Amino acid sequence: EVQLVESGGGFVQAGGSLRLSCATSGIAFDYETYTIGWFRQAPGKEREGVSCMNIRDGMTYTKTYAQGRFTISKDNAKNTVYLYVDSLKPEDTAVYYCAAGTPGDGLGYLRESEYDYWGQGTQVTVSS
Repeated sequence: EVQLVESGGGFVQAGGSLRLSCATSGIAFDYETYTIGWFRQAPGKEREGVSCMNIRDGMTYTKTYAQGRFTISKDNAKNTVYLYVDSLKPEDTAVYYCAAGTPGDGLGYLRESEYDYWGQGTQVTVSS
């Protein structure tokens, strides 16, 4: 059974940085073709995609608004995908979720329907 656990959220001042972790179980990073995606949901807003990675070939896709400040990476030895966020802004305040799926095109481009497994989320709060 696939399980995802996010961590690394917290309170941070604007301009700071955080590294969010998505620890997975039930996924063999070395030979299974899963895509891990990061999403976020701000108060009163719909959930939106941030960045995703095919853990087999390392291909990534990042939403335009997140390019330059959000970096996705993985550690095969730890079966973990990270989201590094730099130059945090108050509008980055949200619950951040990771999700896993096997999209037909290999990457999914953050279409939520492509993701079968979701973590519980980690709260990021950015103060001005």
